[in-house]
Amino acid sequence: MTRHPYITLVIILLIVAFAGWVDLSKHIFITNPFNGKTLVDRNTDMHLGLDLRGGLQVLLEADLPETSTVSSNDLTTTRQILENRANGLGVSEVVMQSAPPNRIVAQFPGLQNPEEVVAVLQETGVLEFVDMGNERPAEGTLIQTDYGTTGAGPNGIVILPPTSEVSPTPAPTDTATPTEVPGATPQAEPTATEVAAAAPTIYHTVMSGASLDIVSVETGQAVGTTGYVISFTLKPDASTAFGEYTGSHIGQVLAIVLDKKVISAPTINAKIDKGSGYIEGNFTADSANALAIQLRYGSLPIPVKVVQSQSVGATLGADSLRRSLVAGIIGLLAVIIFMLLYYRLPGFVADLALIVYAVVTLMLFKLIPVVLTLPGIAGFILSIGMAVDANILIFERLKEELRAGRTLRQAIDLGWARAWPSIRDSNSSTLITCLILFIFGNTFGASMVKGFSVTLALGVIVSLITAIIVTRTFLHVILDNVKLAEHPRWFGITEGPR
Repeated sequence: MTRHPYITLVIILLIVAFAGWVDLSKHIFITNPFNGKTLVDRNTDMHLGLDLRGGLQVLLEADLPETSTVSSNDLTTTRQILENRANGLGVSEVVMQSAPPNRIVAQFPGLQNPEEVVAVLQETGVLEFVDMGNERPAEGTLIQTDYGTTGAGPNGIVILPPTSEVSPTPAPTDTATPTEVPGATPQAEPTATEVAAAAPTIYHTVMSGASLDIVSVETGQAVGTTGYVISFTLKPDASTAFGEYTGSHIGQVLAIVLDKKVISAPTINAKIDKGSGYIEGNFTADSANALAIQLRYGSLPIPVKVVQSQSVGATLGADSLRRSLVAGIIGLLAVIIFMLLYYRLPGFVADLALIVYAVVTLMLFKLIPVVLTLPGIAGFILSIGMAVDANILIFERLKEELRAGRTLRQAIDLGWARAWPSIRDSNSSTLITCLILFIFGNTFGASMVKGFSVTLALGVIVSLITAIIVTRTFLHVILDNVKLAEHPRWFGITEGPR
């Protein structure tokens, strides 16, 4: 790297140019100039947390009888599934925290359509493939199934009885004698057939949604139909059992049921032995995506209901946010001026490296993306101080080597090599602390702690790269051709070499 500093400098400048483009853009769009195909189509607007731009706060509660208890594992699993569903809807800034014993607090910064998200979050999403025999129910029909009451094999595969006939619930054989009323015409006792006809039919569940492995939304053109369809791939063991069932029930109806409501009721035309298929219904793009999300992330261990939903304004407000940004800029300028006055020409190099650090870090925040909250901004500002600290260690070692009579090139290489162990150890300990904070925040739902740890860790990693590559390259490019004997004060040295 140091043997060819100008090549490294060109690479650094290209990265800085790209980072500056991303930082100044709210949306980047790149196409292939040869065929016109889209290569990159990405929203790069800054993601702000609930405390900076407001949004929706929802309090969810387990929809169970008061006598029921909710285990901590079920509550944690429910929170994770709900968070996955919200992220699948594109609400990537969602923050969810468990509130034992039976509540979950959800925050949606800048949410535009709260009704849609809350509706999807509440759905239990229990999918069943139900044996309807020769009966074809209309879409939207509510039916009763035996799912959860019969023995089930791995991945929700229910072992079918020998017959494929759908049998109604057994009717009682005994009937009560009606009470005779004077002057009234005696009512005939209902027959066993009439009682059976009045009883609800319990249909048999062949397979549950737990057997699904991959779920995605496709246009109907991919399968020779119109509208949108939901394609799915089954797990290996479920694929075998499903293939055996469809092979022995060709011509019969297999209803696809979500939360006991019929989505579609197709006829089995052939044996499905490849472990994949699709769900066809009157889907729009939004409804197909919502259903796919429910199926992809599974059903909730416990049903939930919305106890409270309210819009939340930014806690800082526009004026407070502006003042915070101004204070951050003033602090950064103060650091730049201090480095320039104290370390002279090397300080100027450090200021350039610091600008590169800030531009690249901001680009990563926008591309990942990182949700910026007040604690997250604090982590970023702290990492700026650590980036300057690495440069100070290098420059102090540089001055010692120059006083010892080294040439400028030797002083740069030796100063960096001898400062590196201290830089490595200090930053490594900070990264370990960030990992501990992230695990703590993820385990206990402390999103602010997670945000602080993520921004600080990213800043530390970028600062290490700038110290290893950027600062060292700038030092060689700018200082290699400078004669130390003619300009000792440019390096903050008031005494000659020993």
